[in-house]
Amino acid sequence: MKTKRIALIRGDITTLDVDAIVNAANNSLLGGGGVDGAIHRAAGPGLLAECRQLNGCNTGEAKITRGYNLPARFVIHTVGPVWHGGNSGEEHLLRSCYNGSLNLAHDYQLKTIAFPNISTGVYGYPKQQAGRVAVEAVSEWLDVHPDFKQVNFVAFDEENFTIYEELLG
Repeated sequence: MKTKRIALIRGDITTLDVDAIVNAANNSLLGGGGVDGAIHRAAGPGLLAECRQLNGCNTGEAKITRGYNLPARFVIHTVGPVWHGGNSGEEHLLRSCYNGSLNLAHDYQLKTIAFPNISTGVYGYPKQQAGRVAVEAVSEWLDVHPDFKQVNFVAFDEENFTIYEELLG
């Protein structure tokens, strides 16, 4: 499942100079903890103002805003599922987050995107399983979109970095 168009980065997603970074948002899109709060803080008040006009986002879906003070030109906000044991459609919803974000990037003719770990923080999705879903969804999407240049998985911590390193070979 390793492809030249997938990279793994250990660091802070808010510092990346890519076309779009993905925000693991909550349904309100108005900021929160973890990567969501970090993106809102780094982007500045313009992001919150634009998000207020989007009327939230459903789990498994994605919406796009400008990047404001971020190096990334756009932020794609997606709402991952809360883990309820794995039998409540979580994998389908998580896969939908990746596909929806990539489809939105494609619709806007973007070529580079960076994903954080979606749903593995306070939403409780097991990190290994979430990583597998992420790598599979992105790899399958890239197979049918040869024009897309680069997908970056960004791990803020060593545990997630190691998981993705193993999954990507």
